[in-house]
Amino acid sequence: MAGSFGSISTALSALRYNQVALDVAGNNIANATTDGYVRRRVVGASVSSAQPAMWSRYDGHGEGVSVGEVRRMTDPLLDSRVRREHGLLSYLSTTRTILARVEEGVGEPGPNGVHAAMLDFRDVWQDLSLDPGGLAARQQVIGSAETLAQALRTQAGNVAREEADQRVNAVNLVSEINSAAKGLAALNHDILVTEQNGTDAGTLRDRRDQLALELAELAGGVTTVQADGQFTVTVGGAALVQGKEAGTFVLASGITPTGDADGSPLTYRIDNASGSTVLPTGAAGPGGELGAVTEVLTNRLPAYRAGLDAVAADLASALNAQQAAGYDATGAPGAPLFTYDPLVGAAGLQVAISDPDLIAASSLPGGALDGGNADLASRVGTYPEGYQRLVNGLGTQVSALERQSANQASLAGSLDDAREQLAGISLDEETVNMVAAQRAYEAAARLLTTLDGVLDTLINRTGLVGR
Repeated sequence: MAGSFGSISTALSALRYNQVALDVAGNNIANATTDGYVRRRVVGASVSSAQPAMWSRYDGHGEGVSVGEVRRMTDPLLDSRVRREHGLLSYLSTTRTILARVEEGVGEPGPNGVHAAMLDFRDVWQDLSLDPGGLAARQQVIGSAETLAQALRTQAGNVAREEADQRVNAVNLVSEINSAAKGLAALNHDILVTEQNGTDAGTLRDRRDQLALELAELAGGVTTVQADGQFTVTVGGAALVQGKEAGTFVLASGITPTGDADGSPLTYRIDNASGSTVLPTGAAGPGGELGAVTEVLTNRLPAYRAGLDAVAADLASALNAQQAAGYDATGAPGAPLFTYDPLVGAAGLQVAISDPDLIAASSLPGGALDGGNADLASRVGTYPEGYQRLVNGLGTQVSALERQSANQASLAGSLDDAREQLAGISLDEETVNMVAAQRAYEAAARLLTTLDGVLDTLINRTGLVGR
């Protein structure tokens, strides 16, 4: 609309637009420290009623401004990369944390570790070879054997307790995954309905983005945006969330609801309206924190426990065989020094004898005071070397995971910085926007005042003549 009254409409539109700009700037400032909040920006749209026509002509110069949209400052590609890299960081960090805790419990190198007990055990056999008739030397062998067996049992117990803790952790993670999936599906529906009604759904979208990131960190969830703006989340290639429907993430086998092992391999499935899908294992299965827990329970901790069992088995078999090859203080063949059950492993290693006279120090029958067999016992077996390889392997894994985690944290951090530059709140910038909107509002109000004066002159003074 051209003319003075059209100018009033233009000024009014400027007032309304800049009022929205002030509201948005104020809301950004209020949420400067709110987790997950994405900065908004008002996008203006110029208003004009001009239409292309052959026989008419629009003689106006625009009809003001309207709010085109209140835009959330996000980049879908950047958000997708942030979710992917945070999922991988969660996997690496969780694996490193678990294995570092196991390594700390190993206590190597140190004066109280298993390796120190092994060296002491060999030393007391050597001392016995020099004093085969000494009661104190024989008692030292039994005491050192008990110390070594206890150290191996303790370490095996530490691994077993870590496995038990991680089974409970897996149960809790599954519960968290289902909760996040249900929340995201509900937000999918709420956002769709809200925007169809013409209402801004920015706050709902902020919450949905947080849940999508949470699913990526918990289970390596991959989020795709559908044509209608809804999120679809897949885990291990199977759909967990589709529109307003959320599937149920289930521990299919391996762990009972109470966190105990059921003797089966650890597997997962997703139940939804279309049926049940068993997720693949390994790298193709769940990622994130749950993937790390699964990897540790399936491969890393069992491998270390098996290595510890092998060390205990070598210790027991080597020393029992050497005992049998020698003779004790009474001249009888030596009895087994250790009891070892392959089904129990290192956790069941025990010293079998308590009588010092039953230590087979002699290599000659008849009760001769000979330390030849004790000397051989101080060198028999490869358990110290096997244990050292096992511990070195664990240390190498932890070191590699620390490097990988540091590199991944750097990558994820750079993406977070890029996202923060786009979506984060700068108080200085918002203050500038607020002042700019304030000045524009004042200018629009001044325009109305000016137009009021013009119209007052036009209506009340036009046609008046002096007398």
